[in-house]
Amino acid sequence: MKPVMRKDVPEELTWDLSALYKTEEDMYTDMEKAEAASRRIEEEYKGKLTTPERINACLDEYRKLCEQMNLVCNYTDLSVSVDYYDAHNQERNDRISVRVSAAESRLSFIDSEILEQDDSVIRAAIDLATDNKQYLKNLLREKPHRLDAAAEKALAALANTFNTPYQVYNMAKLADMKFPSFTVDGQEFPMGYSLYEDDYEYDPRTQVRRTAFEVFYAKLREYENVTAAAYQAQVQMEKTFADLRGFETVFDRNLFTDKVDISLYNRQIDLIMEKLAPHMRRYARLLQKIHGLERMTYADLKVAVDPEYDPRVTIEESQKYIVEGLSVLGEDYQKMVNEAYRDRWVDFARNQGKSTGGFCASPYGSHSYILLNWNERMSDVFTLAHELGHAGHFKACNAAQSYFDTNVSGYFVEAPSTMNELIMAHYLLKTNPDPRFRRWVLSSMVGHTYYHNFVTHLLEAAYQREVYRIIEAGGSVQAETLNRLMRETLEKFWGDAVEIIPGSELTWMRQPHYYMGLYSYTYSAGLTVATQACLRIEREGQTAVDEWKRMLAAGGTKTPVELAQMAGVDITTDQPLLDTIEYIGGMIDEICALTEKIGNL
Repeated sequence: MKPVMRKDVPEELTWDLSALYKTEEDMYTDMEKAEAASRRIEEEYKGKLTTPERINACLDEYRKLCEQMNLVCNYTDLSVSVDYYDAHNQERNDRISVRVSAAESRLSFIDSEILEQDDSVIRAAIDLATDNKQYLKNLLREKPHRLDAAAEKALAALANTFNTPYQVYNMAKLADMKFPSFTVDGQEFPMGYSLYEDDYEYDPRTQVRRTAFEVFYAKLREYENVTAAAYQAQVQMEKTFADLRGFETVFDRNLFTDKVDISLYNRQIDLIMEKLAPHMRRYARLLQKIHGLERMTYADLKVAVDPEYDPRVTIEESQKYIVEGLSVLGEDYQKMVNEAYRDRWVDFARNQGKSTGGFCASPYGSHSYILLNWNERMSDVFTLAHELGHAGHFKACNAAQSYFDTNVSGYFVEAPSTMNELIMAHYLLKTNPDPRFRRWVLSSMVGHTYYHNFVTHLLEAAYQREVYRIIEAGGSVQAETLNRLMRETLEKFWGDAVEIIPGSELTWMRQPHYYMGLYSYTYSAGLTVATQACLRIEREGQTAVDEWKRMLAAGGTKTPVELAQMAGVDITTDQPLLDTIEYIGGMIDEICALTEKIGNL
């Protein structure tokens, strides 16, 4: 079914932003208060941040201002994300972004003046602080990379324009691309971005799936040059910032906020490319055998092992699955899930102009908001459980930590979300001993949870690393280069098990993660921690659950290594990743064995 326009979507399928602001006027009132507060802070503290007491007093007011502006920005940005055709919301979001940038520029003196003080003064401020402690520690860590006050003020004023490459990407993808329908065996099929990603990519009918692939990628090809130009601007900007701030490489700059060494980043890419690839090639050959395909192409990789067993799931039914599936996390967690359904935290609608995929935004001082494109597949249930993992994570850390301490390292941020997918799958495995059911659950884990995080996003990361290496060497990237890099990455991973057909090389155009630094690699990093922690919960029960939940509440007060240690996982070694790869291989072994067993029944 062709996605409808946003105005035609039933209200019950949309999220309710009134928890942020009842009306647009209320939002503008808060923005005006924030601007007034920024002027008051500037007047009271500029040129006077010379003592630990004054530093903390200023940061106390600044923190409250940040909370306020965070709510405003979420309100306007979330409105845009569900309908890129809505000119009013676009204009409002742009206007708010300009005003927020102006306020942040006005207050850029705070960090600059604090860092002008002797380190002993800053450390005394840290000792005196409560809710500002981690902010000051991070600021001291950033000191070698700060510019002078005038330069920092200019960068803050320009902050809104730095989002332009991502805005261009989204407008091309979500507003300008209009896909033609296609016909197979006399039947006409509508096409759209989310229709392809959420439906046709999984379609068990080979001709429908492959024709949809051709039509989808043909449209992407029309926009390859403008998308490449946006991406080139993004990576060159990141390189410029890395140089300005004195980082040795763009990798170092992007990993700085994650608080991990580059060896951990390279490890995720290198070990998975080398050691997971043979397992996934075997999985691809199994799919080819089951579906009787003469050729196993890139267009066929997401077809289910057993499409007829893949149940359609309504939104109402998904609530029962998730509430029961996540019951191991306790009654408080189940209560949050029920609230998410009851109070419309989730935007389920499939409408034109809506962001693809899914995400969870967690404004401090409010509940989370989850965007999905619901397609009544069991994979949607896992995606919703994933996003609720983010919601549960930030519900815990927002309640336990100050606003400044909720910025969790990217290396770890996908662990709570992927953990929920694993808990759901382990729950389902216990509900039915039937071999076909067990194969369906295991193949859902391999074909969705691990494929999405250990294959799709990992291959993004491997490709992205090559892009940054070119930029780091003083080069530039255009569509031809990006296509070549993506094709080479796919061919290296899949070998001769999968034919990388024309169009596959344009896969780099589909992901927004490239405008978020090195975010792509964090999915496999988080799932590595989640896999080992989930297996620990299976072995140790409540003790492991309690430690996991304490870890969720720690927020940004711990490094990724420390957070993983709280969950009983040591990421300073290769072992958790190697064990996770072997775990995936073991599931594929069992899927193959179950396929033989089912075929002989």
